[in-house]
Amino acid sequence: MDPNSPKVKTSLLLVSSLTIASMITISASLPDMSAHFKDLPGGPSLVKLSLSLPALFIALTATLAGAFIDRAGRLKLLGAALVLYAIAGSSGFWLNNIYGILAGRALLGVSVGVSMTIVTTLVADYYQGKARQQFAGLQIAVMSVAGILFITLGGFMADISWETPFLLYLFALAILPFALRFLPEPESPVVTSDTPDTAVKAGTKSPPIIWLVFLNVMLMWVLFFILPIQIPFYLKDLGVEKNSLIGIAIAGSTLSSAISSFNYSRLRGWFSHGIIFAIGYGLMALAFLVIAVGQTYGLIVIGLVVAGLGMGLLIPNSNILVMQLAPPAVRGREIGKLTTFWFLGQFIAPIVLLPFINAYSQASVFSGIALITGILCIFFFMSKKYWSPVA
Repeated sequence: MDPNSPKVKTSLLLVSSLTIASMITISASLPDMSAHFKDLPGGPSLVKLSLSLPALFIALTATLAGAFIDRAGRLKLLGAALVLYAIAGSSGFWLNNIYGILAGRALLGVSVGVSMTIVTTLVADYYQGKARQQFAGLQIAVMSVAGILFITLGGFMADISWETPFLLYLFALAILPFALRFLPEPESPVVTSDTPDTAVKAGTKSPPIIWLVFLNVMLMWVLFFILPIQIPFYLKDLGVEKNSLIGIAIAGSTLSSAISSFNYSRLRGWFSHGIIFAIGYGLMALAFLVIAVGQTYGLIVIGLVVAGLGMGLLIPNSNILVMQLAPPAVRGREIGKLTTFWFLGQFIAPIVLLPFINAYSQASVFSGIALITGILCIFFFMSKKYWSPVA
């Protein structure tokens, strides 16, 4: 089947939509879950861990999945991953045991580690050059829109009970027939590339700068992921009681991320990778500053929207850079590493940041992150020529 077919593109986008939903769907449930398990030793901390635990298992699984699909083909594991996603993701509805819920979240991470690595590698396999940039931006935009739907629905469903949002993970079963029917297995990779670097074209190793991209992706998510973890509690402290309003606030960030991702290809035509990194971190710095000083629901929402604009540029910019740097023969492995660092950043975010939240006010922590992202903005602007080794 032609990769440019609407059926192929729709199937890729549907599978992609599950990635962001895996993490933030239950975000609005966290305060009520914490209250439900408050009498269990360490209960509230375990509840917060349930949001980020899938990220650890995505990180552990993705690199292995990437190596497997380079040897055995892209699509052999996808069907099983989608079934596991539905079963493991919805397990929180059926279980009333925090340890069972954590086990389900771990298996959910395994399923996403496989499916995300496969679908991102397929994007790199199917499309080249400008078409790849356009689809990568569209992919992140659709993931963001899916995040809006899932977290908004999750917020309203959390007003029914904290367990109900877990049912949204069954959506993977609706996607399964599209993935199995319409996604073609690419031909065996041929060692060519759309990059002008002849060393990359001829070899099977990526240039060393790819590791800096991986590290940047991890840091990016460490800094950003405090928002879905901490904003529900921050808004509760400000007097916002309705879980639906919390869900809408976080969804505002996801909506703005979709808008900027959708326009990524246009910006990439004007600016280098380094400048786009600088713009993204600059927007993040402004966003965290607004959140730090804002003491009203409206200002927090504005800060979240600006943060989404920044992330909507940073994510496809990183993905495209790795796709262009990775030779086709090891593309799955390198995209698996990208996925690993992406979700490793999400997992360690609470481990790194919650001690600061416990020691300082939430506003002070957000101010500190504004300073860090401001420094990163300046760094990428000053080193912009080193971040565009490919067209």
